[in-house]
Amino acid sequence: MQDQHVPSWNGHSGNAWADLQPMLDRLYQPFEKILADAVVTDGVRDVLDVGCGTGATTLALAERLGTVGRCTGIDISQVLVDIARHRAEAAGATNACFVLGDGQSQAFAPKSFDAVASRFGVMFFADPVVAFTNIRNATRPRGGLTCIAWRPKSENPFQTTAERAAEPLIGRVGPSDPQAPGQFGFADADRVRRILAAAGWEAIDIAPIDVPLTLPRDDLAVYIRRMGYVAIALPGLDEKLRAQVTDVLDAAFATFLVDGVARFNAACWMIRARAT
Repeated sequence: MQDQHVPSWNGHSGNAWADLQPMLDRLYQPFEKILADAVVTDGVRDVLDVGCGTGATTLALAERLGTVGRCTGIDISQVLVDIARHRAEAAGATNACFVLGDGQSQAFAPKSFDAVASRFGVMFFADPVVAFTNIRNATRPRGGLTCIAWRPKSENPFQTTAERAAEPLIGRVGPSDPQAPGQFGFADADRVRRILAAAGWEAIDIAPIDVPLTLPRDDLAVYIRRMGYVAIALPGLDEKLRAQVTDVLDAAFATFLVDGVARFNAACWMIRARAT
């Protein structure tokens, strides 16, 4: 049985990402260029976007590929894939397509992709070695893997503010095992190297990147109440405690506000490897 505080991509978490798609696209837009610059190089025509969500990175990669290439996004969330498909159709992005499935078990055609990309989508696999083996088998020899994942919690105070602020009131939420599938599941770079090596990838390179992000005050208030492990727990609290928790969260996140805008650093890993 899934823990009530673990993201459900066909439940609370998927619905939150769906409802907040425009806001989250604005928040994480800086990563689109970073991925496109790294992934779309000479000779790359067919790209797989793992954990594509509502399709922002898939569409950005497809736009960069232009008429000579195609980007396929895959995600386990029906609601997010539906949004991604609608966005591609509305944009006339005929070279972007979306698959409902799990990259760990999806029956990809062997050696069908020149490159694989992911923005915050690879930390949730139940068995990452199996997943990255399956993805490697779908990648052409010497095809590139480029993923962005979060560095440790200690380097991402904004991302962990809610949990720290709410813990005195509701206890600890989120996975207790730092290597469990979740937002910070790939925080340990040495572990990620071992996973990729065991899955048959080579030329593994993991480098830190720091990306400044911003959230306007009004967006921040919504983000606090809908995103993250504490937000998953909020609906289950009685009205009085829920109000206490949200007051504490508002006060804690106010420390990031400057002139009405929350400004913070996304401390991430740029993970790159090559298929054998």
